[in-house]
Amino acid sequence: MIREDVRNIAIIAHVDHGKTTLVDELLKQSGVFRENQEVAERVMDSNDIERERGITILSKNTAVTYKDTKINIIDTPGHADFGGEVERVLKMVNGVVLVVDAFEGAMPQTRFVLQKALELQLPVIVCINKIDRPEARPLEVIDEVLELFIELDANEEQLDCPFVFASAKQGFATLDLDKQTTDMKDLFDTIVDYIPAPQGDPDADTQVLISTIDYNEYVGRIGVGKIDNGTLKINQDVALVNHHEPDKMEKVKITKLYEFDGLNKVEVKEATVGSIVAIAGITDLHIGDTLCSLDNPVAIPFQKISEPTISMHFMVNDSPLAGQEGKFVTSRHLRDRLFRELNTDVSLRVEETESTDSFKVSGRGELHLSVLIENMRREGYEFAVSKAEVIYKEDERGKKLEPMEICYIDVPEEFAGTIIQRLSDRKGELQGMAPTNGGYTRLEFSIPSRGLIGYRGQFMTDTKGNGIMNTVFDGYGPYKGDVQYRKQGSLIAFEAGEAITYGLFNAQERGTLFIGPGEKVYAGMIVGQTGKAEDIEVNVCKTKHLSNTRTSSSDEALRLVPKKVLSLEQSLEYIDTDELLEITPESLRIRKKILDPTMRKRAQRNK
Repeated sequence: MIREDVRNIAIIAHVDHGKTTLVDELLKQSGVFRENQEVAERVMDSNDIERERGITILSKNTAVTYKDTKINIIDTPGHADFGGEVERVLKMVNGVVLVVDAFEGAMPQTRFVLQKALELQLPVIVCINKIDRPEARPLEVIDEVLELFIELDANEEQLDCPFVFASAKQGFATLDLDKQTTDMKDLFDTIVDYIPAPQGDPDADTQVLISTIDYNEYVGRIGVGKIDNGTLKINQDVALVNHHEPDKMEKVKITKLYEFDGLNKVEVKEATVGSIVAIAGITDLHIGDTLCSLDNPVAIPFQKISEPTISMHFMVNDSPLAGQEGKFVTSRHLRDRLFRELNTDVSLRVEETESTDSFKVSGRGELHLSVLIENMRREGYEFAVSKAEVIYKEDERGKKLEPMEICYIDVPEEFAGTIIQRLSDRKGELQGMAPTNGGYTRLEFSIPSRGLIGYRGQFMTDTKGNGIMNTVFDGYGPYKGDVQYRKQGSLIAFEAGEAITYGLFNAQERGTLFIGPGEKVYAGMIVGQTGKAEDIEVNVCKTKHLSNTRTSSSDEALRLVPKKVLSLEQSLEYIDTDELLEITPESLRIRKKILDPTMRKRAQRNK
């Protein structure tokens, strides 16, 4: 049976090419919202962090109705750290819309997502977005995209794909650049005409592959997947099996069944072939599981989720200021929260360590872990984290292997030399260099993942904010030797107390300060960065001895250089292997792992 009334598509693209804005327009123009309804921009990015950073972290499902066809749309993330999300959702769809920026053209992540779609033999509609930009060059971008198809060994059918030109921001799409339109009708028509309708046998045994997991406090885990065969009904008994775990076989009951309509999940009594459904009521449901009929339990094959490449330790905060600002501070709170995150984030790993107060958390990259840290911080958790470190492997001969990345950098020509020097110091190898539009140069490096840890902030400084850096994981390669992360030492507070202008004034001659007057400090806390390689201890709580001729009011004449305020990402980049970042809902403090100066010197000597 072919479900002509349904189309299942995923919107894929490089980060910032306008996927989520495009989905917004499709929702608006299909009449999902009431005439007078106020709609937030990028309505699909529902999480606070997604809104603030303007990035999509989790893939989202929505559905619109055009003429008599229901179009299930999945909005996917563009960042390499969340690439695992893209790989999975493509199993649910029958075709993809590849969004490409009319100025930037094909970018590294465009290549990654397109490769995944072509491997699954999915038909592709190319949507050249942002054609309203003054510097847009849609015709050149068409050639770039076709070259990319050829490079990725696309077949004749895939090469013969439709091109749609759009401005998601202004809400129009057209098949002809010379013909101006006012709506998205051309894109809707292309989706209905070009993307095949889902096929399957409604009378066969049920098969549903779970591709994403949602979580809701009221109903628990919700599995989202497409019905490949058969039908699903409320209160039906099904078998839960997994292609990668042949021994897994459980009998479960479907208590709630939903389909998507606009931004909402709508409860339904039953659903059939080709529908994308959400299933609640099964506690032990994981991505990659297949729900199938009890008489004939056959698991649907599913590619394994990419392994994490980077890890850090999350531990109970034990600094002298611990427990003053957070709501959840114990190891039990921390453990419960980290294991709860595994409900929805499949690329994450959480392991217990020898200490009950510390957990090893592994993810796909610094951004992946920093989003988790920011979420926990906003929820009222207080904890400390160590420097991010890569996860090593060994080959058959016992040789050490490390994760490698392909790093693409677009910078104005004058900065190319500096960037090549910086990345060579971090064991990067230049693979290619070519001029691109507008006086920019594109550099391509092969570099160990640990060479990029803590580099983004430096990169922004080196390129005066004009550089663009993108990375794609490139498997494991032989260990490249040691990398020196930080050339400058830290300014370390000498005693506990409150920072005072007089003490800070004397300390600022030694380097850049991270704190201002009135802030609480403790011995072993890092209050700034020195200009030299070694650490220096400073007393920022020092007051001036008063006498008849020296008054405290002359303190007001002391001029302090404004402190350098580090964001969460900058703090994570700054810390070294012997330091920790203390995280509370209100503060970020960097400290030495060993607070006592004598013990610290002894540990260094022994090292």
